[in-house]
Amino acid sequence: MSVVFERSVPGRRGVRLPGCDVPLAEAIPEKCLRERSAELCELSELDVVRHFTGLSRLNFGVDTGFYPLGSCTMKYNPRVSERIAGLAGFSQLHPFLPQLRSGGMLTQGALQLLYELEHVLCEITGMEAFTLQPLAGAHGELTGMMLIAAYHRDKGNRRQTVLIPDEAHGTNPSSAAITGYRTVPVPTDTTSGRLDLEALEALIDDETAAIMLTNPNTLGIFNSDIERVVELAHARDALVYYDGANLNAILGKFRPGDAGIDVMHVNVHKTCATPHGGGGPGAGPVGVRKHLVPFLPISRIQKRQDNSYMLDYDQPKSIGYVAPFYGNFSILVRAYAYIKLLGGEGLVEVSENAVLNANYVMQALKERYALPYDRTCMHECVLSASRQAEKGVHAIDIAKALIDRGYHPPTVYFPLIVKEAMMIEPTETESKETLDAFISAMLEIADEAEQNPDAFAQLPKNAPVCRPDEVKAARDMDVCYDI
Repeated sequence: MSVVFERSVPGRRGVRLPGCDVPLAEAIPEKCLRERSAELCELSELDVVRHFTGLSRLNFGVDTGFYPLGSCTMKYNPRVSERIAGLAGFSQLHPFLPQLRSGGMLTQGALQLLYELEHVLCEITGMEAFTLQPLAGAHGELTGMMLIAAYHRDKGNRRQTVLIPDEAHGTNPSSAAITGYRTVPVPTDTTSGRLDLEALEALIDDETAAIMLTNPNTLGIFNSDIERVVELAHARDALVYYDGANLNAILGKFRPGDAGIDVMHVNVHKTCATPHGGGGPGAGPVGVRKHLVPFLPISRIQKRQDNSYMLDYDQPKSIGYVAPFYGNFSILVRAYAYIKLLGGEGLVEVSENAVLNANYVMQALKERYALPYDRTCMHECVLSASRQAEKGVHAIDIAKALIDRGYHPPTVYFPLIVKEAMMIEPTETESKETLDAFISAMLEIADEAEQNPDAFAQLPKNAPVCRPDEVKAARDMDVCYDI
């Protein structure tokens, strides 16, 4: 596929503007003028349309195929949420508009939606209050760790460390480190796939500020010892942070707040209907229990006695601003619409189908691919290509083979504690027919790895970009086009 500059033809135009019929402003100062032409593309409207339509056909998205990218919940999302977020009253609402205006209300509908979304998220998670400001999951983690740091400062606690499972999302230690804490890994029990409680008990001490954990974890396993983890933390006045990236697995089944979790974030862009991928868009609301409410970011949305809504900045212990305005508003509108569309019963069905689909895939593939933890999984399963690696076919080769068969590969080489890991998350939106076709492709690949392992070095053969040197691409990046 050529770049757009290669299609440029001197003198060609897509649009010609009429001559100026008003007096010209003063001439642009000489120092502000270009020394040479901007060398922009010169194309017809048809050239532009065909070029970008052609590029769109090179993309892979959940609208075009199965996207089992583990730990990212790449699911199909209902278009009604898109329609609602695109309503003029939401999409054209300027954040600088005042909350109230004499003779009319300008932002009351938006504030009401945000207020109600906060309370719905509290009901879903069992937390006391939420802030909707964080703009992504990692941003939510950082906000949560800032809240934990504020809590300890307020109490005069001198805490230095945060305990994090060795299978955690990589953003967990990053968020803790940015907040100023030293991170300490906690090993995973090799039998259960859960946090090793004995190791945790040995590591936690009076220097511990918090324990960060994901539940279900990145192995797709639910930690039924979570109340014991909370008990161990609270006995030392440490807090427990809950990475809510995998909330898709437990909607309506388990509320982290009921287990004593102190603070958590929710990736509403993953759980609640935003087309997710390519780095965004996202939102990571953060929920807290009662003792952390005073530290929440400003402003906070409050409901007046006359049922109008306002932004409250009078929070003396607040950690301050973490995002401009109201957070990523359009993503929050989508989440609100999704939750209202499904209702309580629908959210439960989301989890049930996600868990059913993941276990269906795991059971169908575990005889041909290694299964490090052979137990019921939640929304995702982690297999290993270690058997295939003995023949020289690695997880990355299996990923490339799936591309040729029309599937986006699952996450590979994560979590790091599993060699040749392949993390598969089918989500709740995929049909049995789609899963069966994917399973058949994986079984065919397993056969080929046995019979003709050398063939994998040339895969994929049918992709726009086939087999680049990925290490060289990262170390010697060149993203400029020399015109």
